[in-house]
Amino acid sequence: MKLCLVTHRVIPGDGQGRVNYEIVGEAIRRGHEVTLLASAIAPDLVQHNQINWIPIFVQGWPTELLRNLIFSWKSTLWLRQHHAEFDVIKVNGAITHFPGDVNAVHFIHSAWARSRVHTIRVHRNLYSLYQWIYTALNAAWEKHAFRRAKVIVAVSKKIKEELVAIGVPPQKIKVIFNGVDIEEFHPKKVERINFGLPEKVPLAFFAGDIRTPRKNLDTVLHALVQVQELHLAVAGSTKDSPYPQLAGELDIDERVHFLGYRQDIPQLMQAVDFFVFPSRYEAFTLVLLEAMASELPVITAMTSGGAEVVTPDSGIILSNPDDVKALVEALQTLTNNAPLRNQMGQAARKVAQKHTWAVMARSYLNLFEQLNY
Repeated sequence: MKLCLVTHRVIPGDGQGRVNYEIVGEAIRRGHEVTLLASAIAPDLVQHNQINWIPIFVQGWPTELLRNLIFSWKSTLWLRQHHAEFDVIKVNGAITHFPGDVNAVHFIHSAWARSRVHTIRVHRNLYSLYQWIYTALNAAWEKHAFRRAKVIVAVSKKIKEELVAIGVPPQKIKVIFNGVDIEEFHPKKVERINFGLPEKVPLAFFAGDIRTPRKNLDTVLHALVQVQELHLAVAGSTKDSPYPQLAGELDIDERVHFLGYRQDIPQLMQAVDFFVFPSRYEAFTLVLLEAMASELPVITAMTSGGAEVVTPDSGIILSNPDDVKALVEALQTLTNNAPLRNQMGQAARKVAQKHTWAVMARSYLNLFEQLNY
């Protein structure tokens, strides 16, 4: 089979890039030829004899919107000339104007536009206006792309529901969850002193972009006020973040440990007791599966895509991400019961083992081969 993937990046250290990297690996293992229309690919793929890389460089253009437009224009021109050479073409959202056979949906801009934490509803400035224009244009382009695809892959059931809400026929949608590296993320005891974190206290962990309210650290901090024995480690850049100041105003700054942007998340997860992430909007959050693979019980919310993989014995799912009272109860439950944390963590690890990158990649390749034959 000759397969074409159209994507910005095919590299392990990137969410969507990791998905495509694993798909390429499985395609190679099955003996298929792969052409990549991408701006960047992993070094181990560059010289591989089963891979043909068509570089589409867009670096240097001043905005993400303009870079995406240039990428779409260049990839569309190339595909118009070469599409007949392929058995299956896989695209992501509105990345190109050429119709893909399989469109993998990691984010839906029309759903994000309706979110009350969209940038335009949080700030009133030129940047938020740009974000609104970016969202509106992508929402229109995505609907056009979804109509022309043979199969839509949703990365979570939440994404499937959002696709149906904008008119995509349910029978056209297949759900394939993103994966997790259970070797990189695995249970192990790591000394907290390595990170400047306190020993012998209950310690929760939060990771994500803390410059905006989307990830919902504000609700976590307000809940922490009422769980006085609990400490919280926060991984995320504090530049332009309002939350260090909020922690001070709530008089919990001695229990909240802002660690800045980190590249050692697997090790940090081995030093904490549980993971809390009641995000107000996610398509599918990889960090949730990573925490579960690390044998951490999790607290999340129904608004966080991927929460559907969390079972009652492996975590706690809030129906409302802004319900401080419910979050306080969840935090207290895990803070005060170490045996329960251990039991739930072991169950979480078992869930993660069912959602590895290899499982995900096989699902995609099985779909491609079904379309081809």
